[in-house]
Amino acid sequence: MSKIEFTAAETEQMVDKLQTYFESELNQELGQFDAEFLLDFFSKQMGAYYYNRGLHDARAIFESRVESIDDDIYAIEKEIR
Repeated sequence: MSKIEFTAAETEQMVDKLQTYFESELNQELGQFDAEFLLDFFSKQMGAYYYNRGLHDARAIFESRVESIDDDIYAIEKEIR
């Protein structure tokens, strides 16, 4: 798996969400550097789980669509006498 990189704006949004969560749920202030460090940790240590789950979900959608196409193809088969 190649490294997933986010834009500066995406990173800023994720850091902001971490800081907001820490402040509202844990009553702790999380500085910019600490939030970026924590985001990096989660990305490296747990990101693959989310990535793989996304692939699994996409594969299930793909298989469902292929099955539907397969059913449609069988539906238009001509009877051979």
